Amino acid sequence: MKRKLFGTDGVRGTANTYPMTADMALKIGAAAGKYFRNDGSNGHRVVIGKDTRRSGYMFESALGSGLMSTGMNVFFLGPVPTPAVGMLTTTIRADLGIMISASHNPHQDNGIKFFGPDGFKLSDEAEAEIEALIMNDIEPAQAMNIGRAKRIDDGRFRYAERVKSTLPAGMSLKGLKVVIDCANGAAYKAAPEVLWELGATVIPIGVDPNGYNINENCGSTSPKTAAEAVVAHGADVGICLDGDADRVMIIDETGKVADGDQIMALLATRWAETGKLAGKTLVATVMSNLGLERHMAGQGLHLERTNVGDRYVVEAMRAGGFNLGGEQSGHIVMTDYATTGDGLLAGLQFLSAMIETGAQAGTLTQVFETVPQLLKNVRFSDGAAPLSEASVKTAIKAGEAALANTGRLLIRKSGTEPLIRVMAECEDPELLAKVVEDIVGAVEMTA
Repeated sequence: MKRKLFGTDGVRGTANTYPMTADMALKIGAAAGKYFRNDGSNGHRVVIGKDTRRSGYMFESALGSGLMSTGMNVFFLGPVPTPAVGMLTTTIRADLGIMISASHNPHQDNGIKFFGPDGFKLSDEAEAEIEALIMNDIEPAQAMNIGRAKRIDDGRFRYAERVKSTLPAGMSLKGLKVVIDCANGAAYKAAPEVLWELGATVIPIGVDPNGYNINENCGSTSPKTAAEAVVAHGADVGICLDGDADRVMIIDETGKVADGDQIMALLATRWAETGKLAGKTLVATVMSNLGLERHMAGQGLHLERTNVGDRYVVEAMRAGGFNLGGEQSGHIVMTDYATTGDGLLAGLQFLSAMIETGAQAGTLTQVFETVPQLLKNVRFSDGAAPLSEASVKTAIKAGEAALANTGRLLIRKSGTEPLIRVMAECEDPELLAKVVEDIVGAVEMTA
């Protein structure tokens, strides 16, 4: 069954514009409640977390009402990181977890992500079944079976304790000066608290959310502010999270930014040395740098690639029994500790490597030499289908021929925004730029 409402990570769009309206959130909640309360009993639970967007209040209320109308009992967590929702879904024995967030997108966007009772994101098949329910009339519960709601005040603290427990017993971060950029998002309280409680000297930025400034000139998609803070304060390292804290970028002592590929390479290498890397395999997406693939092969390890989206990374990890995966964008998934990407957890693992090796961040973030990579996004209007146009197909075919045996080309439609992403890798920077610009130009002509 094909999904139309759900994208690569739940439902996402501009707040108060279809599909991200209060009315649709009500229907989504009712459909999810109907799907998970399939035996008619009154013991079913759902936890709902959110980031700091103003529209989160609206969607929280609408989703909760829809869920309760079909008999689900709702636990509101307030602002917590996405991985906290995955964790708490399992620890309080909920049937469903929901995170209200558009992740790294600007404040006017919002989204609804689902977690199953095992704490992992729902499969495409489950989302398709929920979507089918949305399109039909949903029979509400009888009056005596309407669900109840309550607030959970200690969700953030439960998450913080779980994350701290992933470090080696007795390890202290004393002596490390850490800049933590929380993107004015979901981890604005939890992340600085965790780092301080573990002994670090903490310089927090992006910790003053006002409902509108999430991801604005801060966070993992805009790390310049944090990089400047690292240099200005003479910090040892910077940790940049995104709006829902499931992504991370690491900044070394000079202000240089390392993406998810370098972080995964470091963790995979360290884990392999101790026999901890399951199947000697790292799972990453087609976007990860060719240099990462070469590094893994040089270590006698395997890189398995998936479609873009941390959900697909996790599916491949679970299918193959692997325990480490992620995305170049900073989703780092460690299933020994969590069910989804966790930026703070990955940041702590990096700090642990600094403590254990005594190396500076700059050394640990230069695990492999990257192949020159260029990514450009082209926004297109509603109703346009650039990748179906003959001129675009011709440009892509020419680009593939030009890069044959010297690099690779990846063209895809974003699953969360109206964007065509044009990415190429090649040892020749001039050829790289020409191939990307030719395809971008062709897309722009049709967009």
